[in-house]
Amino acid sequence: MILTVEDINKSYPQADSGRLSVINHISFDIKRGETVAITGQSGSGKTTLLSLLAGLENPDSGKIILEGVDLNSMNEDKLAKFRAQKIGIIFQQFHLMPHLTAAENISLPLEILKSDRIAEKTDEVLEQVKLSDRRNHLPSRLSGGECQRVAIARALAVKPAILLADEPTGNLDNRTGRQVVDLLFDLVQSINMTLIMVTHNLELAALCQRQLLIEEGALK
Repeated sequence: MILTVEDINKSYPQADSGRLSVINHISFDIKRGETVAITGQSGSGKTTLLSLLAGLENPDSGKIILEGVDLNSMNEDKLAKFRAQKIGIIFQQFHLMPHLTAAENISLPLEILKSDRIAEKTDEVLEQVKLSDRRNHLPSRLSGGECQRVAIARALAVKPAILLADEPTGNLDNRTGRQVVDLLFDLVQSINMTLIMVTHNLELAALCQRQLLIEEGALK
């Protein structure tokens, strides 16, 4: 197993001094190279679960073990480095740096990790997402689909152990969204990448090997 989730719980404080329970006793395993969709209605806890898996938030209890390492066992600095090396994240809002070109956005995580062959690796993923001819364009000069392809390339540039995607087509029209999805799954399958994708789109979820349904913070 590349990822093991053991009985995790997450809640947030409320104004009335109580706590709102968002994730309730969730457990599951994911095999290396598996593609998994997390589905559920808005407010069911999908995005919170993805944030926990990414190490962006800590569970109140339980364990998240990625490649044998418990995310909660590391201090903030070690977790940040581990996350940068092992976890690729694709956001619905792209989250590109507006003042950097497509190539510079992709190379940024490589530079943070002080990787070797940065230019070569950047060129490689630009070619994989079919954006070599747009490498010097700022995000403002790219279409929504092109921005998401840059975001995919940035996430894959460090060759992470696992790829997390939060509604990757949520900001795209149907045709562009399908093109981005086809590209994403082609890349994932070609390099045997493990993918966990949050989506409310059941057609998109069906492309994954397995679906996990969340209702009121619990797996059904």
